[in-house]
Amino acid sequence: MAGILGMEGLSTAQVEDELRRGGRFVVFEYCVSFFVTTTKRSSDVYFVRAGQGTFILSLGYTLLSLLLGWWGLPWGFIYTPRCLATNLQGGKDVTEMVVLSLLAPRYDPSLGY
Repeated sequence: MAGILGMEGLSTAQVEDELRRGGRFVVFEYCVSFFVTTTKRSSDVYFVRAGQGTFILSLGYTLLSLLLGWWGLPWGFIYTPRCLATNLQGGKDVTEMVVLSLLAPRYDPSLGY
């Protein structure tokens, strides 16, 4: 479960308990434009505990989009509001994808197949 922000120090059982109580995995979106080039990206995955808000987690991505997202034509004016809406609504919920990937069998090169 490494690589997911907000899970530091939590056991698998604690994460499962948080998910049962309403915890979720989310990503935030951001948009950066340079005149005719616009890039829309997602953040790393964050684990949000049950009852925890996402405003502070999304703030940097939201501000980045507000400051640098609008400047590309035409995509800056299309992507920036979408990114802002996603972030202000709590981020994009990717819980199902993350849980499925955590439960997926891992490749073991020693098995030879």
